[in-house]
Amino acid sequence: MLDIKFLRENPEIVKKNIKNKFQDEKLPLVDEVIELDSRCRAAKTQADSLRANRNKISKQIGFFMAHGQKDEAEEAKKQVTEAAETLARLEQDETELSEKITKIMMTIPNIIDETVPIGKDDSENVEIERFGEPVVPEYDIPYHTDIMESFNGIDIESAGKVAGNGFYYLMGDIARLHSAVIAYARDFMIDRGFTYCVPPFMIRSNVVTGVMSFAEMDAMMYKIEGEDLYLIGTSEHSMIGKFIDTIVPEASLPQTLTSYSPCFRKEKGAHGIEERGVYRIHQFEKQEMIVVCKPEDSKMWFDKLWQNTVDLFRSMDIPVRTLECCSGDLADLKVKSIDVEAWSPRQKKYFEVGSCSNLGDAQARRLKIRVKGENENYLPHTLNNTVVAPPRMLIAFLENNLNADGTVNIPEVLRPYMGGKSVITPKK
Repeated sequence: MLDIKFLRENPEIVKKNIKNKFQDEKLPLVDEVIELDSRCRAAKTQADSLRANRNKISKQIGFFMAHGQKDEAEEAKKQVTEAAETLARLEQDETELSEKITKIMMTIPNIIDETVPIGKDDSENVEIERFGEPVVPEYDIPYHTDIMESFNGIDIESAGKVAGNGFYYLMGDIARLHSAVIAYARDFMIDRGFTYCVPPFMIRSNVVTGVMSFAEMDAMMYKIEGEDLYLIGTSEHSMIGKFIDTIVPEASLPQTLTSYSPCFRKEKGAHGIEERGVYRIHQFEKQEMIVVCKPEDSKMWFDKLWQNTVDLFRSMDIPVRTLECCSGDLADLKVKSIDVEAWSPRQKKYFEVGSCSNLGDAQARRLKIRVKGENENYLPHTLNNTVVAPPRMLIAFLENNLNADGTVNIPEVLRPYMGGKSVITPKK
């Protein structure tokens, strides 16, 4: 969410940013906010003046009563009563206007970084760099669920009976591999200086609206019936929420945390859902990383975060590339975002396995997270990035480590988490 003062002083910059994000329908909101803000500040100024005058008159009443000037005291009381009625109306106006302003400001997109490419949607995202050499073997790579089924490692049919489409059972070596990747990712991030955390898997509505846009909330979040609670779509939500309404000592920055959680997503409006696959699903597990830092350090941390994901995948010899998200593909709170995509030998193309985002001070402003600086308090920047998110990551892993005989190689870094195995063998 933008600073209202910034919007008030820079309406054309805000409008240009809206155009760059191809959200022209939001352009009238800028002028609407400015008009509401003007009325709100006028009401506040008048209310402050009335309060000051009321306090002055109240002191006069005491003087009049002490000197037996009853008529003057009664007249002063009448003025106080009239002022109280007007003040109550002004305070109500101020509250209503402030609520309207906040509601609109929550829908106006954050100012994107000047380096972000301008484009309408993800088809105009820009490749930055490739890491590792993509390989297409001479033998065919089966569909990922077929590979898993050869290990008796997945049961989508039973999950469909239990929970419906978008769910799955993982079993045997595939389930163990899933857990091994998560455990390795946890230790990988701990070794890089991040503090490990297991957060709440449900959050309240004020945290939800603090960490994401209304559009994202509607498309993603599952609400608990009868409770002010939502299932998290990613642990970033509860991890950033951990700092809600706090003043963080500047000396404690940066806060660097890595978290494990299950994730739950409605995937409303999602395209390309594969019912027999596990690429886009309603439930999965993820290792995440978040940073709360000084504004001047956020660019440096952004580059560190996406590099962590690249390094993790390369340590398992999986080729990846980084992709700069264009303006139209950025969620409203994001300043800048880079996707990490893994190579798929079967599809002969890359696909998304992680996303790194810098949200500037937008989440901090919404959640009232402040830093106690040397001279004054200020808003920190928040960033997040996927370390690894199986089972999507398992697709890349299985395809890139599959041998012609159906066995799957286990990279050295994962062997301690797989009981020392260097290869797993299919059951059928």
